Amino acid sequence: MARAQSIDEYLDGFDPAVRQRLEAVRELARRAAPDAAEAVKWGQPAWVHASGTILFMLSGHAKHINVVFTPSTREAFDAELGDFNPGKGSVKIAHPQDIPENLLRRMIGHRIREHERDGVNWM
Repeated sequence: MARAQSIDEYLDGFDPAVRQRLEAVRELARRAAPDAAEAVKWGQPAWVHASGTILFMLSGHAKHINVVFTPSTREAFDAELGDFNPGKGSVKIAHPQDIPENLLRRMIGHRIREHERDGVNWM
């Protein structure tokens, strides 16, 4: 697959079931970070602060989707991430799992605050 030039092009590369899950997270992100700009960074959807700093990213895979934050944001929610196989900064949501909307909303809010208040930039 050629590198996506837009988030819509990125989403077009997935089967309908995966695309629907990615679209659900995209809509959640739009509501949780209304002032962030959507962009494609490193070939994946990203939400970018007005300062130019990436706030978080989204990626789709055959068996899961990832929402990637900074390690500090991910660590702040360690106690709640057990079933989501977290990585360095990522939340891995397997396709049979429900999307943890409330958790992701709170993580997005935390990430915005840590950037604006504490100056935490992207990785």
